[in-house]
Amino acid sequence: MADAPQDPDALREAWKSGWDAAMGFRYVRVSRDEVVVEYDIADIHKQPYGIVHGGVHCGVVEAVCSTGAAVDAMARGQSVVGLENHTSFVHAVREGKITVTATPVTRGRRVQLWEAVCRDDRGKIVATGRVRLLCLEPGSELAGQTVRSTPRA
Repeated sequence: MADAPQDPDALREAWKSGWDAAMGFRYVRVSRDEVVVEYDIADIHKQPYGIVHGGVHCGVVEAVCSTGAAVDAMARGQSVVGLENHTSFVHAVREGKITVTATPVTRGRRVQLWEAVCRDDRGKIVATGRVRLLCLEPGSELAGQTVRSTPRA
């Protein structure tokens, strides 16, 4: 398992690889109280009818909510993992820029709940979602590996 970065800037750098990078997500703001991501709709985001695939909406909701929860939890030396993601598709979109903003609903020591709103470049809501996340103590096991709270060299 990848090690958990220790500050918001390191976390933003960590997301420059993997799925977030493959999807073209740009982290605009990352803080304990708000995470904002933008991406330009490309063919990779579309399903066969030419609209953004619901999985992309689910994935970006997961990404922004998890990032916000991670920033909050890292102050306590914890990491977070998603427990559930409920994403609703509100309006189909084919082109343009999507801006996704996540804010906390509740932040406990063990569980956090974050919500996100995805808007097109006219400000119209295209999807919304909530993600419930579990806060893990350092040394916890996840998928057969120990969760670490320090960056891997």
